[in-house]
Amino acid sequence: MNFLEKLNDLLPPPPLTRGRIVCAMIIAVTADFLQVVLLPVAWTFAQQIIDIIAMGLTMLTIGFHLLLLPTFVIEFIPGVDMLPTWTGCVIAVIALRKRSPTGPPRAPGDLPPVIDIEEAKPPRQIGPPPPPP
Repeated sequence: MNFLEKLNDLLPPPPLTRGRIVCAMIIAVTADFLQVVLLPVAWTFAQQIIDIIAMGLTMLTIGFHLLLLPTFVIEFIPGVDMLPTWTGCVIAVIALRKRSPTGPPRAPGDLPPVIDIEEAKPPRQIGPPPPPP
């Protein structure tokens, strides 16, 4: 297990509810909107402060995900920070979390549950039995 997987296992995500999803989307859209509006005052580091707040609030609402890290770094690149990266990241995290299998979290190193399958039985024959060999 590499470092990033261990980090992801240490911070288990909270359950995704409709309220958490809506709140995370509002945070992401607001952060992206404020960055575009505050473009004329970019020299005051207002956009970077918005990124830090957006990262923290997003982690509080939908939990930590590895996709948040590159989004946070990309936001510090001039010009690229005008793209709706927070909104895209939140949509991607929500989609990935909904796709992941549900169930109780397992400890690292645990084996998946064993599925018991009955022994295969020969098909039931209809009609006269076959002749003996």
